[in-house]
Amino acid sequence: MEFIQTAKPFDEADWLFEVKYDGFRSLAYIENGTCKLVSRNEYDYKRFADLRDALPAEIHAKDAIVDGELVVLDGSGKARFDDYRGTVVFTVFDVMWLDGRICAICHCWSAKILRDRFKTPSSRATFVDHIEG
Repeated sequence: MEFIQTAKPFDEADWLFEVKYDGFRSLAYIENGTCKLVSRNEYDYKRFADLRDALPAEIHAKDAIVDGELVVLDGSGKARFDDYRGTVVFTVFDVMWLDGRICAICHCWSAKILRDRFKTPSSRATFVDHIEG
């Protein structure tokens, strides 16, 4: 993966730019109808039990590992990092494992390509919007 530091915004035909949300980065491990939400530091997000219980039904896969972010939305659908009273959704960046297969197509493209495998749009899981070029 290449990182480029610039002093001003740029555009590039070969790049994909994702919308930035303010939330908690998480992996969703789905296995046999159950889900575990885990941080990069291996913290188990137990406080989001209702979301964890809803995700297996929203993802059409027996087993999956999905990279995303836990985002709290207010009544107007705006992300609120400082307020836990809204609805927590799982925003999907990348699908890393799906039904016994590694999804190593290209970073973040696997989620865009495989989005038809998920029930969308959903109230609890959604794909991160992106802009090409």
